[in-house]
Amino acid sequence: MLSNLHPYLTAGLGGILIGLASWLLWWGLGRIAGISGITSETLSSPTHPDTWRWAFLAGLILGGCLLGQGLEVPTLSTRPLYLLIPAGLLVGFGTVWGSGCTSGHGVCGLSRLSPRSLVATLSFMGTGFAMVYVMRHLAII
Repeated sequence: MLSNLHPYLTAGLGGILIGLASWLLWWGLGRIAGISGITSETLSSPTHPDTWRWAFLAGLILGGCLLGQGLEVPTLSTRPLYLLIPAGLLVGFGTVWGSGCTSGHGVCGLSRLSPRSLVATLSFMGTGFAMVYVMRHLAII
C-alpha cells in the first residue's frame, strides 16, 4: 500500500502525477490546469457546452474521495467552521485578485516560464511560510 512507502517516494510520485495531468490537459485541450479558473468558468456558465470542465472537477473530487477511503488519510483540520469558511472565501478572493491559483501559476505558469507566475508563486508561497511561522511560533489562534 502507498502509505507504507517512503515519504519522499510518495511526494515525488504525487508531483509526477500532477505534472502529467497538467501536461495532458494542455496537450489534449490546449487548456491550463488552473483549478480556480476552471471552477469559475464552470460555475459562471454551467450550461456551456465544454463539459470537460465538469469532468475535470468531478475527477478531482471523486479521485480524492476514493483515494482518501483507500489510504490512511489523517484528519486535515481541527479548526472550527467559523474560521474555515472565511479562510476559504479569502482564498477565493486571492485567486481572483491574483488572476489564478497555485495550480495555474505554480504548476502550469512556472513550467511555461511566465514571469507573472513567478511573482505570484513567490508571493503566495512567502505568505504561506509567514503564516505557518505565525501560527506555530506565535500561537495567535
